[in-house]
Amino acid sequence: MRPYEHSHPWISFQFNAERLSQRTLLLLGEAHSKCSHIAGVPLTPGVAGELHRIYMAKGVGGTTAIEGNTLTEAQVREVLLGKLDLPPSQKYLQQEVENVAQACAEIGQKVLDGQAQLTVDWIKHLNRLVLRELPKEEHVVPGEIRGYSVGVLRYRGAPHEDCEHLLARMCRWFEEWPVKAWGTGSEIPTALLKAVLAHLYIAWIHPFGDGNGRTARLLEYYLLADAGVPSPAAHLLSNHYNLTRSEYYRHLDRASKSEQGVVEFIEYAVQGFVDGLHDELRVIRQQQWRMAWRDYVHEVFRGRRSESDQRQRDLLLALGLRAWEAVPRKDLPELTPEIVRWYATKTDRTLSRDLNTLVESGMVVRTDEGYRARLEIVLAFLPPRKPSEEELRDARRIAKELEAAGLPARGR
Repeated sequence: MRPYEHSHPWISFQFNAERLSQRTLLLLGEAHSKCSHIAGVPLTPGVAGELHRIYMAKGVGGTTAIEGNTLTEAQVREVLLGKLDLPPSQKYLQQEVENVAQACAEIGQKVLDGQAQLTVDWIKHLNRLVLRELPKEEHVVPGEIRGYSVGVLRYRGAPHEDCEHLLARMCRWFEEWPVKAWGTGSEIPTALLKAVLAHLYIAWIHPFGDGNGRTARLLEYYLLADAGVPSPAAHLLSNHYNLTRSEYYRHLDRASKSEQGVVEFIEYAVQGFVDGLHDELRVIRQQQWRMAWRDYVHEVFRGRRSESDQRQRDLLLALGLRAWEAVPRKDLPELTPEIVRWYATKTDRTLSRDLNTLVESGMVVRTDEGYRARLEIVLAFLPPRKPSEEELRDARRIAKELEAAGLPARGR
């Protein structure tokens, strides 16, 4: 009998999926559906790249913030773009972010090349990546199994003499995963379960002197990406843990105390993953509305070649980029470089005439805050269905704006 069997009996490499609640099973199904939806949505290269950068920053920022990194999400994005220059005393914060970003990039490339494989050496390699060129305790060797006992708050890691054995068992367990009975088409729900359990097992084993949390979250990212989860969605768990940090630690503590604690941690993680998918789909939907609006505007102005027509068309397109946001009149002449060029040599009366024409056409609405493109016009192109409560609230808000502006509720 190995020492961990006495000290850490919950490290059992067993999981009964029948213990999952009906709610969790429904969430797993929803995760599969929404991941498939995101994977199948055609986006322009610019929009797809921006979506990837947004959620890369959320995931990388989340996994480093949990460890105490104080860079904001905006600063993390600057790091990813190579535009952040911190003073020497803060360089380690940038290095932490760069390390995790590099690890994510390497994971993504290996997944795409079909070369990724869950092994003990791969997990060690991930730990080396996250600790690269960072200040560390003298006894910490990146990528090497610790040879001493460690404790985190009230929790103590598995006996060091068992860590290599436990990592090898974990890799074999996932290779022989028992939930294959769910059958074809269950790859994403299965991967989501494996990812969350892998996170727990790395936390319980705590095989390295440092970087265990970052390694666990990278392992989650790998398991999700390898199952076909779209890259932006594969970053969602790290962001969820960071946004709900107190709940994260509470559930992590309970998971080592009972099987029910493990079940509750899974539901907590999967719920956060699905919530993140909802947010991603809202972002994608906004981008699609903008593309539909652009196509609609070009269709309306097709064949109209006068300077005023082209100017009003570009003003509509620029307003559409701001989605549902009303733009103050004083900001309109500087909305985009095209608009700046159009109005640089015009008087204020020209802008007023253009706005009045667009308002009268029903394609722009005037509100107390400014002017807004009526993107809701393109919603008429969707199949009819009963709207959700959120959509009804938006519709009531829009109707009030139109009523105040003296316009009909439907576009021409």
